[in-house]
Amino acid sequence: MSWSKNRLPKYRKHRASGQAIVTLCGVDHYLGPYGTKVSMLEYDRLIGEWLANGRNSLLNSRHEISVVELSARYWKFAKGYYQKNGQPTGTTDAIKQAVRFLKDWYGPTVASEFGPLALKAVRERMVDDGLSRTYINALVDNVRRMFKWGVGEQLIPAEIYHALATVPGLRRGRTEARETAPVQPVVDSTVEATLPHLPSVVADMVRFQRLTGCWPAEACILRPCDLDRSGDIWTYKPESHKTEHHGRERIVFVGPKVQALLLRYLARDSQAYCFRPCDSEKKRRAAQHEARVTPQSCGNSIGTNRTRRPKRQAGGRYTTDSYRRAITRACEKHAIEKWSPNRLRHTAATEVRREFGLEAAQVILGHSQANVTQVYAERDLAKGVEVARQIG
Repeated sequence: MSWSKNRLPKYRKHRASGQAIVTLCGVDHYLGPYGTKVSMLEYDRLIGEWLANGRNSLLNSRHEISVVELSARYWKFAKGYYQKNGQPTGTTDAIKQAVRFLKDWYGPTVASEFGPLALKAVRERMVDDGLSRTYINALVDNVRRMFKWGVGEQLIPAEIYHALATVPGLRRGRTEARETAPVQPVVDSTVEATLPHLPSVVADMVRFQRLTGCWPAEACILRPCDLDRSGDIWTYKPESHKTEHHGRERIVFVGPKVQALLLRYLARDSQAYCFRPCDSEKKRRAAQHEARVTPQSCGNSIGTNRTRRPKRQAGGRYTTDSYRRAITRACEKHAIEKWSPNRLRHTAATEVRREFGLEAAQVILGHSQANVTQVYAERDLAKGVEVARQIG
């Protein structure tokens, strides 16, 4: 008979001693005189710790758990914690990569013996594998975060995490790790050259993001119910956004051009997403049918050449990955310079800053601090040239 997840170990009486007892992971824990309030409180405490420890043994785990066991427990926690809208976030991918490096070299090592030198050795292997400096620092931070979590779960001693925290991040110009170029705005001419080769739904997503300066994820999850259309300028409040865990509100302003673009996507269930792969696939098949030259009486009839039970079907909304892949495929197929949707945000930010100033760009991008906006909105170098022309 399988053990139900909702079933708890029983509070029992040990006849030989008269004490209360509970068995956790094959280990007996004596609680005190049977039937007393003290023994019942001790039972509640042990059960609470056992559940918080993932129904694992409470004994001999703090100093003897291995790195691979710690990684497995942390991964189980991370899959449930680092997700948004039912989808895993990018943090889970980074954790998976960090754990892969740990398991290869230090999987059997006792977690309490994993110190700064071991962390530096893992980091050096990341450098040898050609990872960028900033990505390596992010992976190392995830390793430290995992050990910090282990301290909070009483799996390893606190001094291990404090020792790992002394390892500094790699600095630019002081390491052999490669540097990545900063994300630059994408030129509008490149975007315009790509649009004709995109599915119509994806092309409208690109136009929406370019005109509003929103994040790619915000374009993917747009729904009619998230739009306030009471004024001449609509406002879009995403159901979820990048900084919601900080308690901040996100508002995307929708002007006349974007309103005209969205009209064809609003006549649907208010909870349905505006930009849907299933709609794009339907339009693609309709276009194929219109371009058919074989008579209907000859060849395949409509729908007979499809897989009856395909493994993958067009879903109800785009993800940031599927959105990016659609653009990349179009660029590769038609020999256009490849670009990612996130660069549209940089392009919009640069234009707003040039025309309306840094504060306006900060509002449009939804940043709480102007120094963050500086990363997205490139300075207009033409202004510096004009100043030099006048006073230099």
